[in-house]
Amino acid sequence: MMKTTSSGNCALSVPAKNSYRMVVLGASRVGKSSIVSRFLNGRFEDQYTPTIEDFHRKVYNIRGDMYQLDILDTSGNHPFPAMRRLSILTGDVFILVFSLDNRESFDEVKRLQKQILEVKSCLKNKTKETADLPMVICGNKNDHGELYRQVPTNEAELLVSGDENCAYFEVSAKKNTNVDEMFYVLFSMAKLPHEMSPALHRKISVQYGDAFHQKSFCMRRVKEMDAYGMISPFARRPSVNSDLKYIKSKVLREGQAREREKCTIQ
Repeated sequence: MMKTTSSGNCALSVPAKNSYRMVVLGASRVGKSSIVSRFLNGRFEDQYTPTIEDFHRKVYNIRGDMYQLDILDTSGNHPFPAMRRLSILTGDVFILVFSLDNRESFDEVKRLQKQILEVKSCLKNKTKETADLPMVICGNKNDHGELYRQVPTNEAELLVSGDENCAYFEVSAKKNTNVDEMFYVLFSMAKLPHEMSPALHRKISVQYGDAFHQKSFCMRRVKEMDAYGMISPFARRPSVNSDLKYIKSKVLREGQAREREKCTIQ
């Protein structure tokens, strides 16, 4: 099964097994969108704009294999709890962000971590899957200094202790401190190519999209770097109906003779 992604004037075929969704969660004003911006284009925006829900897509050619990473940057207000639950159900890797100078945002991350584990456990019970749940807990704004810190490092580290699929990082999206390292560890835990992290692949702009998947392009550049990434500028978030069908298909399994069960979305 292949997924087709449109990038500029070309269509890139990505195997379904190489398509992943990264979900970024946390309270308002903690820097979720700033971390996503650093990941996608290496930039930091000083002006704060509230996020309702942003969707991004990045496609990779890594040693000749195509990968797709969908990024869901969620709202910190969570006006629709059912949508947040659906985002969790469809996520493959997670980043939970809080601000080191805001105790309430840390408490929200603790609630989110608990919800993710509960929701994913429900789904695993239905599908009998044994896949791990890669997650990074991210304390942002470490550039503000110890004077403003409200969350001690050792307290935050307790959230990931004993779980080899969960890691904690203190970062600064503004100063770009530890951001690349955080993504490297997240992708490693998810058993994804480490070249997907921002510093380890060549960025290709959309005008080169026609050549992105061509063998000649890959062979010409392979001596310089064998990993390339490109942002899809016109990617659209799959509809809620599509996400529901995806979850339903995982739960029911085609041809499986058992009662139809599903995790309640509420």
